[in-house]
Amino acid sequence: MAELLRKPHVMHKARNELVEIIGTKQSVKESDVDRLPYLQAVVKETLRLHPAAPLLLPYKAQNEVEVCGFTIPKDSKVFVNGWAIGRDERYWEDPFSFLPERFLGSKLDFRGQDFEYIPFGAGRRICTGLPLAVRMVHLMLASLIHSFNWKLPIGTNPHDIDMTEQFGVTLKKAIPVHAIPVVEE
Repeated sequence: MAELLRKPHVMHKARNELVEIIGTKQSVKESDVDRLPYLQAVVKETLRLHPAAPLLLPYKAQNEVEVCGFTIPKDSKVFVNGWAIGRDERYWEDPFSFLPERFLGSKLDFRGQDFEYIPFGAGRRICTGLPLAVRMVHLMLASLIHSFNWKLPIGTNPHDIDMTEQFGVTLKKAIPVHAIPVVEE
């Protein structure tokens, strides 16, 4: 929501897609998500920039191995920095900008096959909650955007939203965003 509030044109585009596909009289259903490519792109871009778990589960090196000129000794614990991968300019054009359009028409998926995009991890240690998370995040975001227009408190400029992150086992905004839902009559 913070990224959408910072970029009202993206919020508008996502809301327009919802109104076009679902209308204004019905609620969003899980089965609607497949027909909402822009909403899916918004979620993918959000997970690229703000993965829930920035450092993916530790892997234990089974053997001594060399990676990019570094020797990793056998039995070392290695964390994969999903946060940094999502901002790596070798893989992403303009990596620090929120641009959902980069995922429109893209085959990149978060199911662990595309290693430049692994917000849920990959391989045997991929997040077991991925199926539930994917369904719920899309449905929740779609419902929030479809049900309300959103505005910032008076005097708040979208560009002034502090996007500083608080790192831990999970990633969250250091300063919560305040948004006001507006119901149109």
